[in-house]
Amino acid sequence: MKTKLYNKTGKAIKDVTLPKNFSSKIREDILAKVFETQKAIYSQAYGSMEGAGAQYSASGISKKKRHDWKGTYGKGISRIPRKIMSRHGSSFNWIGATVSNTRGGRRPHAPKSEKNPFKKINKKELLIAFNTGFAGTINEKALEKKYGKNIPSGLVFSNDILEIKTKDFLEILKSIYADKISSVLKTKKIRAGIGKMRGRKYKKSAGLLFVLGSKESMKRKGIEVVNIDELRISDLAPNGEPGRVTFYTEEAVKEIEERFNGGKKW
Repeated sequence: MKTKLYNKTGKAIKDVTLPKNFSSKIREDILAKVFETQKAIYSQAYGSMEGAGAQYSASGISKKKRHDWKGTYGKGISRIPRKIMSRHGSSFNWIGATVSNTRGGRRPHAPKSEKNPFKKINKKELLIAFNTGFAGTINEKALEKKYGKNIPSGLVFSNDILEIKTKDFLEILKSIYADKISSVLKTKKIRAGIGKMRGRKYKKSAGLLFVLGSKESMKRKGIEVVNIDELRISDLAPNGEPGRVTFYTEEAVKEIEERFNGGKKW
């Protein structure tokens, strides 16, 4: 498969041949499987605090002994841990506490922070998932399904694109996408609905992805930049589905062919 190579001004200068990874069959099922596995591997560990739900003084199992101080004999109440709210002489006002079937008690099966979320990924499936991600960056059907419109993607730039300033790079994007520029830049807006009150006030779009060679570097505001040796499935498919507007440098395309076609170890 051939595509155009663009220089730092956004003009096509010659044809380049893309690796066979970009023309591989799209396997959405394997991509989603690897995406979920990697999401668990890179997620932050979480769990309940030690002692949560039992941060107060509550007596143990109630005693059913006659004439015993603080006993519950003859009270007609169950033998669950209780805390004393008030008392009048030897009469106590108890409420159930600590155990999971009482108000404010601990959770019965709270998540454990020491849980290991690591899962193994089959190497062949991982390779298929990466190839699906690469193919999704130039597949018209996958891009139209994701963005709801025909949108250029998979452009390859010469290495001099790294030298220009961000404002010049944005001018190149405007010349390529015109009125579709909002689809390729990161956006942040306030969510509509009750989710605003549930810790997810803002919605963010992934924006354009620019893949560089392992020894290249570039800073760009409004897009996501990643080196080929740090590339993950969540970069090529942010929600586990193929199709993301992506640019590559000429060096990155060469390294993709080396790394994902039996060359370097990855």
